[in-house]
Amino acid sequence: MDEKINNQLKAIKQSFRLMMNGEASRSMREKGVEYKLNWGVTLPQLKQMAAEWDKDYELAIALWKEDIRECKILATLLMPADRMPQEVAEIWMEQTRSQEMAEMLAFNLFQHLAYAPDLAYRWIANGEDLYQICGYNILSRLFMKGQEPNERGINEFIDQAQAALQGGSYGVRHAAMNCAMRFAEMNGQYERIVTKALGI
Repeated sequence: MDEKINNQLKAIKQSFRLMMNGEASRSMREKGVEYKLNWGVTLPQLKQMAAEWDKDYELAIALWKEDIRECKILATLLMPADRMPQEVAEIWMEQTRSQEMAEMLAFNLFQHLAYAPDLAYRWIANGEDLYQICGYNILSRLFMKGQEPNERGINEFIDQAQAALQGGSYGVRHAAMNCAMRFAEMNGQYERIVTKALGI
């Protein structure tokens, strides 16, 4: 890691100390959110912090490598979407261990990737909860932006959503339900498909 990135990383990590929220950090630990370090810094604070930095591929990579909650969230905010190779997105998802981080990846970064639909459709069909949660959250954002799937995409989405709503964890069901609502909001035809297939 070059010296400039190292110094930036050090400065960022030091600033977390000033924003530490012990209660939030403890509450997350009790809910099973485990990192080597978790300062309990709020998302609005992290977004404000990210706004003070330029998007930077090398810095985002360095931040993600730290087993610190705030570093990883900042990485999702500072990674330039147009520079992130698909294999790096796959590695980050593979290393994700909490629902919060799966959601942060989807909302802050993955929805902006050129290959976002490919990730989303593959991940909603993945057997692992965090992949499905991330996939449905990416799709929700794409639907909100008016990106309509083709016929095959619609069938695949409905099939996976049916399975998710009948089984899966609460997190998966919640993400699938939100996604179905966003899909239905795009037009009357989609609303009818969702009502008929999913009963919502």
